Amino acid sequence: MQKKDRLYLSSKKHVGASHQPLVFFLFICCIFSVASARLFWIQIINGSYYKKLSEENRIKLIANPPIRGRLLDRNGEVLADNKPLYSLSIQPRLLTNNEWLDLRQSLSDLLNVPINQLETSFKKNNSDNPYKKLLLTDLSEEQVIRFKEQEVNLYGAQIDITLVRNYPYKSLAAHALGYTQLITQNEFSKLSDKGYRLSDRIGRKGIEAAFESELRGEWGGEMLEIDSLGTVQRSLGLKLPQAGRDIKLTLDIELQRTAEKVLSDKSGGAIIALDPRTGAIRAIASQPTFDLNFFSKPFTNNQYDNLLLSSKRPLLSRAYNAYDPGSTWKPVTAIAGIESGKFPVSQKLDTVPCITYGSHCFPEYNRRGFGRIGYEDALRVSSNTFFYQVGVGAGSEALYDAAIKLGFDNYTGIETVIDENKGLVGNKKWAAQGRGWARPGETPWIVEDLASASIGQSVVQVTPLQLARAYAVFANGGYLITPHLVDGNKNWRSAKYLKKVDIQETTLETIRRGLRKVVTSGTGMAVNQDIPSFLSVAGKTGTAEDSSGGTDHAWFACFAPFDAGEIVIVAFAQNTPGGGSVHALPMARKMLQTWNELKSNSKDISRMVNY
Repeated sequence: MQKKDRLYLSSKKHVGASHQPLVFFLFICCIFSVASARLFWIQIINGSYYKKLSEENRIKLIANPPIRGRLLDRNGEVLADNKPLYSLSIQPRLLTNNEWLDLRQSLSDLLNVPINQLETSFKKNNSDNPYKKLLLTDLSEEQVIRFKEQEVNLYGAQIDITLVRNYPYKSLAAHALGYTQLITQNEFSKLSDKGYRLSDRIGRKGIEAAFESELRGEWGGEMLEIDSLGTVQRSLGLKLPQAGRDIKLTLDIELQRTAEKVLSDKSGGAIIALDPRTGAIRAIASQPTFDLNFFSKPFTNNQYDNLLLSSKRPLLSRAYNAYDPGSTWKPVTAIAGIESGKFPVSQKLDTVPCITYGSHCFPEYNRRGFGRIGYEDALRVSSNTFFYQVGVGAGSEALYDAAIKLGFDNYTGIETVIDENKGLVGNKKWAAQGRGWARPGETPWIVEDLASASIGQSVVQVTPLQLARAYAVFANGGYLITPHLVDGNKNWRSAKYLKKVDIQETTLETIRRGLRKVVTSGTGMAVNQDIPSFLSVAGKTGTAEDSSGGTDHAWFACFAPFDAGEIVIVAFAQNTPGGGSVHALPMARKMLQTWNELKSNSKDISRMVNY
């Protein structure tokens, strides 16, 4: 190699060596720049996020659920309270596969539970809490005691305790009380701002739903400091849960028991007993019914479907549902006739075997007629042809106006309005709009409709609660009350809840005398059996064709005492042919007997206290 070439290579190596520190320096700077950028990102940009993670690793929040308020009857008897529900769970992260197999065997032997049941629960995906597997729910007290005795040998397993609703009388007043259920994901997204959690229960029906905000209470909790092993070091703060408020109902448990008993042999029906002076409901029952505790325990989809989709519809309150009222509606027609001025209180009409309206001959139920009679006797014998003439003669508007005055075709104002049916009083406007099933203009109002409406058939649908509210007007001297299940601090006799009905005094007294004659010498005489003579009753029987196609309904609506009006009772037997005096009246009579006994006992106690 020539000398010139050797000098060139030597100078090239020297230049390369001189750049090595610079490259190394730039590399170090790059590393520090990346690290600094990362630190800036973590500490400045996302500092609050990582601080929160750090705190959560050091601090543990323990939530304490509130105790739901109780439901009490008017005398303080507990109708709904709370009881502990014990469940068994494990923490899979604490167990190896072999340890789980050993624990599974121990739990099966100790709690007398099949191994395959435990394994099935273990394999289920629990997306709500991946750190805990729920194995068993609703453990018995014996199982809990056995577990506690061997707990030190059952590492990874634990007993969890939650409070669930308990109904001591099971199905008593089920539709009025309602029940609770776990909130759904959709509900949680709307209610989370109000303090609800996914594990919360919420009132679904009845009083449980209507007074949810007062019954549920508020969550509490404790903040604990823990070390890296999860051991509690100290408490950093405690907020006690706030219990929900107890709700005292207007129901009387003894009268409610009688209502449930007299309905028990009916395939369907309802009973209402209320105070016509204030609207306080003393008993409200529906048949068929269901055990409220069903919703407080774990159940399968099949069990839930069997209840929800049952052809008997046990979850439907017949007290709030609408049916053809039959002859119990005739006082409404009487009001329409008198108040319209077309058929004054002194009016007498010939009753005949049959009267033709349009293309149909509307019969008298005895196929003979009752001669020439007035309002009081027409109510006493429950003449159809008398009220056909009054209703058709007064007209659709007069009949609808009378119905509205008594609170029909409207909600009653009861707290559980979410469960209530508005009912129906057919009229020209309703028919012109399509009757709810046809196109406007296709179903005009015809005279046959008006004749049917005059005796509470076909185009008239009312609930037992609406009927009780209407008969309270006859009992209390002409005031439309607001039915309610909770007195609270409201003045139920104020103008807000007690409204004077715009009918003449002579109209009211004519109907009252007619209803009294029903019981003294008419279709309702049987109600006097085993009833003290001083307990004067007035009322009306009713037998209604089921416009939906079923067999006849049986009704009896009454109030007592006649001069004072302290109780109104409506008894309804759904699709129970044979007449209101045969099936519904005996139910009301039993209710009157119990009410009178309770009233007498109350007076005796009052005398003893005063003495």
